[in-house]
Parts: sequence; C-alpha cells; structure tokens
Amino acid sequence: MSMSGDHSSNSSVDMKLEVITIPVSDVDRAKEFYLSLGWRLDQTPPTVVQFTPPGSPCSVQFGPNRTSAAPGSAQNTYLIVADIEAVRDQLAAAGVEAGLFHLGPDGPASGPDPERASYRSFASFSDPDGNGWLCQEITTRLPGRVDSAETSFGSKNDLAAALRRAEAAHGEHEKRTGEADANWPDWYADYLVAEQAGTELPT
Repeated sequence: MSMSGDHSSNSSVDMKLEVITIPVSDVDRAKEFYLSLGWRLDQTPPTVVQFTPPGSPCSVQFGPNRTSAAPGSAQNTYLIVADIEAVRDQLAAAGVEAGLFHLGPDGPASGPDPERASYRSFASFSDPDGNGWLCQEITTRLPGRVDSAETSFGSKNDLAAALRRAEAAHGEHEKRTGEADANWPDWYADYLVAEQAGTELPT
C-alpha cells in the first residue's frame, strides 16, 4: 500500500551541511578577525554575519541572538587543508598564533607529521572569544570518504598542491623505471583520482 507523502526508497535525500553558527560576544570584533583570515564575507540579512573559508562549501554565521551557547564554547571545528605549513604561515601573516602538531605513537607531538601522512598533522587557533579551530592536513582520503567516480577540488590551491604531489611521485616513478614517461598526463590523472578516492596509488 502506498501513502501520499511516503518518500521511502533505496536512495537517501541529500543533506548538505551549509552553515555552522558560532557564539561570539562582540560581533564587530569577530567580523574583523575573520576578515583578517581572508575568509569571504557573504551577503546576508542585516542581523546575520556570515563568512565562508576559502574553498569551503560550508559557511560560518554569528550575530545577535543567533545562539544561546556561551561565547567561545565552539571547539574543535575542523578545517581541512592540503598544506599544513602553508596554513600556519598564512595565519601568522594575519597575526594569528597557531600551534602546529601531529599525532605520534605516544600522542600529540610538536610540528607536522615527519612523513606528512594524511590525517596526522594539525594547526590549532582560536578567535578572540576562544572558539577553537583545528586545521587538519588531508591529502589522501580514506576509502569510501569520497565518490570514486568523481574527482574534484575545492580551490585552485588544492589542485596545485595535488599536482605538486603527483609530480614528486611521478619523479620517483621515472627513477624506478629508468626512463622518461611520455604518458605522464595519464599517470598524473591516475594519481589524482586514486589519492582523492583513497585507493592504491600508482607507482
């Protein structure tokens, strides 16, 4: 029996995370801070301030009466980046102190992961209210995290970083084979697709 309004099926309805609300005590001060990071100030109704980090499909909002949470109580909100040291340098240029650390065998340790393994390097920083952000370096996704039939990049910088990683890996490939690879565009393409899908990288 079918009932009107029954939307059950084998496919799920897309639910795309659009906006996160963060609690701040001083809207103008917070606005200056996120502008200094180079985040895009979006057009919104007068009582809402919305910023979008570069390359992000999700935005951040704050403003009067947007949330009852205590200012500074938003913690460990993740920002995914392709180069953790470049992000640390960019934050420093904006006058924002960022702690750089990695997950070692005995827990958190100072500096980026020595092997720059995906998911293991972080930079932490806070806004003037103490809302805490974690930048996590991800270059190769775990299997199943992205659609293996699609390869996309959120920004020109992410694509450039992926091409640099492919170039370095391809250089090692040519050393192993002992000859120049005239078919390097296909090799690069295979590398970019595999890296993003979390499947085995070409060698």
